[in-house]
Amino acid sequence: MNIGDPWPDLDEAEWRVLVMQRKLHQWATSDPGRRFDDLFNLVCDPAFLVVAWDRVRANKGARSAGVDGVAPSSIVLGAGEFLDGLRESLKARRFSPSRVREKVIPKANGKLRRLGIPTAADRVVQACLKLVLEPIFEADFKPCSYGFRPRRRSQDAIAEIHFLGSPARNYEWVFETDIKACFDEIDHTALMDRVRDRIGDKRILHLVKAFLRAGILGEDGLDRTTITGTPQGGILTPPTQ
Repeated sequence: MNIGDPWPDLDEAEWRVLVMQRKLHQWATSDPGRRFDDLFNLVCDPAFLVVAWDRVRANKGARSAGVDGVAPSSIVLGAGEFLDGLRESLKARRFSPSRVREKVIPKANGKLRRLGIPTAADRVVQACLKLVLEPIFEADFKPCSYGFRPRRRSQDAIAEIHFLGSPARNYEWVFETDIKACFDEIDHTALMDRVRDRIGDKRILHLVKAFLRAGILGEDGLDRTTITGTPQGGILTPPTQ
């Protein structure tokens, strides 16, 4: 993907992002108590925005539109202008997340799951935040944690269970638990306190909090505030757990 000057092409952008992510992870790993105070410029960085945009466009949900009716897959020839405007609004601190569009889908057990579909612009900013925050918080996870982590999946956890349950091991029990309505009932204050343990940049904290409080446009056409929880379906939902 080449969306024109001053935007780097995708290969260059991915290399620049990877180099910075490795530095962030190394700093976070070497100093478990470090708080990062200057990260917002990375969210506005052209390389991070290009990689974020590519991931949003490549996602299977790119054909779904948010409350503005614009699906990422529909932004083709105007991608450069789209990112120009988004970067300008971020740098000028004018950017404000929109409500997410609610979509109710059936679950395999017959129950319903409520998804929140952000706008294309919100998805790109969330993807940028994920690129910046993920390598920092990755340093704090234990090896036994598999959920919502890069290059890890539920099958890896199952393989670990099989390994530990083999005759050569002494493990005899597997406990399965589930937190009821986990995404719906996350306490924003407690969550932000955990984020502040690692992030001192108030501009980043403001963005994360703004996404949490953006609100929902329900399928019934009614607006709902979000004083707790985080809508499932958003890019930022997993890393802020």
